[in-house]
Order: sequence, then structure tokens, then C-alpha cells
Amino acid sequence: MNESILVTGANIGLGKETARQLALKKETKRVILFCRNQVKAEEAKKDLEEKTGKKIFEIIIGDVSDANSVKKAVEKIREPIDAVILNAGGMVGKTAAKVTPSGMNELAATNILGHVILVEELIKHNKLKKAVLYPSAEAVPGVKMLGMKPVAMKTSSVDAFAAVLDGSYFGNKFDAVQAYGYVKYAATMWMLSMARKYPDLKFVVVSPGNTKGTLAPNNLPPAMKFMLRYFMMPVVFPLIGGMVHKLEVGAKRFVDGISDEHYRSGVFYASKEGKLSGDMVDQSTFYTDLKNNSFQDNADEAIHRFI
Repeated sequence: MNESILVTGANIGLGKETARQLALKKETKRVILFCRNQVKAEEAKKDLEEKTGKKIFEIIIGDVSDANSVKKAVEKIREPIDAVILNAGGMVGKTAAKVTPSGMNELAATNILGHVILVEELIKHNKLKKAVLYPSAEAVPGVKMLGMKPVAMKTSSVDAFAAVLDGSYFGNKFDAVQAYGYVKYAATMWMLSMARKYPDLKFVVVSPGNTKGTLAPNNLPPAMKFMLRYFMMPVVFPLIGGMVHKLEVGAKRFVDGISDEHYRSGVFYASKEGKLSGDMVDQSTFYTDLKNNSFQDNADEAIHRFI
């Protein structure tokens, strides 16, 4: 039972809905909204208090793409917390390939950099008691029906992971949609490595699945954005079983992931093979690279080249 939970990117979409659902659990006494913008965080806090009838929300300001910002934010956390949900991230948009001061491209920095620092700083200062959840994506094992190819790295070496993180892996043709799967793969493998490194904590990876009501489509190329928003989501996906679900369902995957003992540490859970919704299963049953401890450690080492 988690009494205190921190959720990054908690002012909108999946993060906000996750915070709402957590607040409604009887054991929850404290929900920390980790956000970049103070005004938006205050608006989200007020709305969540009205919707839940609970005054248990706190705000911590921090930017997960900025290492120093995250370290300063951790200093503001006085009491240990039970669990962390690393929700902030996404495809970023037109600036995805831009190199940040860390050396990571912006896509990788937003999805990985600050989250790694957040978790490791919390552990270092004995401020994390039970669990960490990282949202990955079905883009890693791929979905053949939609032409989504699985991430296929020849070696999954330290250098290969580092090249994904700085963008050089993709040469002169940086496609944020393609790169997203590789970035999520690197983050997933880091989490699985952490599960072995810290056996007393739960490190679980969960995909929210294909979820309506998020801002994810906003960062897609215009043609893809139009097709997804006005054709695939409202027309095609509902006709194909296991391809789309509501915001509440995607967020519940996160809530269950940190609280339900069915979801074990060191496992990446997402939809069944070829699906984007429905029951979640261990992805390593059909995407076997996830079981490779060396690959996991390589991702961890590569990430720390930038920290």
C-alpha cells in the first residue's frame, strides 16, 4: 500500500488522471504533482481537489529534461515517499533532435535524463521506500498490424545506446516517431537493470497503451496527426479489437502497476502481442532482448555517460 506517491508531468493528461485515481484510493495520504510550470500546476491542483474532495496534493516544480532542475527539486522533498510514477515525456515534436546541454537529444533528455536523476537522487538520500514505475510503449516490441516495426539494435552495446541518446544512431534522418521507440527501449532496459541493482525496491515498466485524451498526437507530423486524430482514433481503432481505450484506462494501468502485487519488479508490461489495449502481459515472452542482463546494463552505462 502506497501512502505517498510522486507523479511527474502531473498537470495534464495521463499524469493528472493518474493523480486523480491515486487520490481516490483509501490508503493514499499524499500525492506530489511534479510539474514544470507553477501556474499550470496550481490549476491542476485546484481541479484535482475539486474532483476528488481531497486536500492531499502538493506541488514540486522541476523540469525532467534539466539535470540541475531535478536535483534542486529533490532537495525540496522532506519526507520519504513510497512510490514514483515517471509519467512526463512523449515525442516532444520538431525540436526532438536538438542536442541539450547534457549531450542527449531533446527526445531522450525529456524521456530519460531527469527521471534517472530523480530516482537515483531519491535513493541516494533515502527518500524512496517502495516502488518506481516507468511508462514505456508498444513501440518497443512493435505492432505489425499498424506497420510499427520492433526496435532492432544489432548489438544493444553501450556505444549503440549512447548513439541513440545523442541522436547519431539515426544519421542525418532523425525521425522522432522512429527514435521514440529506441529511446523508450533504452529507458526500459535501464529500469530492468535497476530492478537487479536494488532488489528491495520495485521497478516496474508499464505501457499506458493507445490512450484517448492525451496530447501525444500534437507532436506527430501534420499528416500523421490528422490521420490519427480524425480517422484512426474515432473510426479505425474502435473497429479493431484491442487497439484503443479511454484516458481512465491508460492511467489505471499506472495505478495498478505500482500497487498490485501481480505486477512484478524487473518486468515490462504492455498489451498482448500485436495489440495496443486490453490485458497486459510480460513483453519479454515475445520480445526476448528484454531478458538480456548485459543489454540492460549497457543501457544503464550509456545513460550515465550523459549524467
